[in-house]
Amino acid sequence: MIAGVDLGITAHSFDYIGKRTRYIPRLGWIGYHPSLLPRHRGRSAIEWAIRMNDPVTGGTVFWLNAGIDRGDIAYQDWCFIDPALHIKEPKKAAAELWRETLLPMGVKLMGKAISDISAGVIIRIPQDNRFSTFEPSTDVKDVFKPDLLMLPASSSAG
Repeated sequence: MIAGVDLGITAHSFDYIGKRTRYIPRLGWIGYHPSLLPRHRGRSAIEWAIRMNDPVTGGTVFWLNAGIDRGDIAYQDWCFIDPALHIKEPKKAAAELWRETLLPMGVKLMGKAISDISAGVIIRIPQDNRFSTFEPSTDVKDVFKPDLLMLPASSSAG
């Protein structure tokens, strides 16, 4: 085991941090997710905010736990989604929103979190699951064909 690690940090990561790794740092792990958790948990959060015509989104620094994007919230910030992004191709609009707004927001939030944690200020606010959503990755084939996803596994197309 690695000794002397105080805090693990991940940002907009698509990898799951397993239990053995999560328990190495003395204080745990924080991560940055580009949404206002608990809304839009999952890999394609920014694109889903665009696809669902959300007027507002944001970023969240949260404490990792066993669930995907389900840990306690440390810091959040928000931004409007420019209506012009809603008429662009969703992947391109999501990339633009990430690059121009959510990435810099994440850097700022992570800086604040690390500074405060270093000073002994630990914020942990449980997510309000009444407002949680989890959308699938938009890279999954047939994700936009819900009628096909609802077919029983034993049925065959023909």
